[in-house]
Amino acid sequence: MNTILGRKVGMTRVYDAETGVQTPVTVIEVGPCTVVQRKTLASDGYDAAQIGFEPRREKNVTKPLRGHFAKAGAACARILREVRLGAGDEEVKAGDTVDASLFDGAGFVDVTAKTKGRGFQGVVKRWRMGGGRASHGGKSSLRSPGSIGMREWPGRVFKNKKMPGQMGDRQVTVQNLRVVQVRPEDHAILVEGAVPGPSGGVVLVRKSIKKAAKS
Repeated sequence: MNTILGRKVGMTRVYDAETGVQTPVTVIEVGPCTVVQRKTLASDGYDAAQIGFEPRREKNVTKPLRGHFAKAGAACARILREVRLGAGDEEVKAGDTVDASLFDGAGFVDVTAKTKGRGFQGVVKRWRMGGGRASHGGKSSLRSPGSIGMREWPGRVFKNKKMPGQMGDRQVTVQNLRVVQVRPEDHAILVEGAVPGPSGGVVLVRKSIKKAAKS
């Protein structure tokens, strides 16, 4: 199993006294997660595991979900997510626990999260356009996108034209973030660079599928 749920704690830096290098890192609280349901190729048509993260009081969980957790012998969880399993994960079963030690020896990870919602924004903020001139009668076109249409032919706006609209609040995956430290006792990992979403947001962390650790 190579995937776990967690929460983004925030950013800090790690200082290497030997080299004098400071590395900006994001602290992610990962797990412990419990496998609540195991889906197999024979019964469901694909291999996957449903994992639960963060304990929740039983009285705040619906009766159907209580039975779902009880069947797996797991405590009630606040967040449930399904993750695909690959080769070598045949032994994963309901009731298993996954924690930060999953990333021991993992050089890089991919992090999936929902970005901060920015609402409806214009082209200057959304697409970093330069806008119009700020003097000599350019008041009306200061932050406007300018002309978007065509001439008589083709007489339409091309698809994917960058225009004002909803910004943020979408799922983004940042790949190949280097794992700087793994702290199983704190249920945390430190990865180099930034992670999508606000502090406290739920993230999905998996071992990188494009970049492996150097031996």
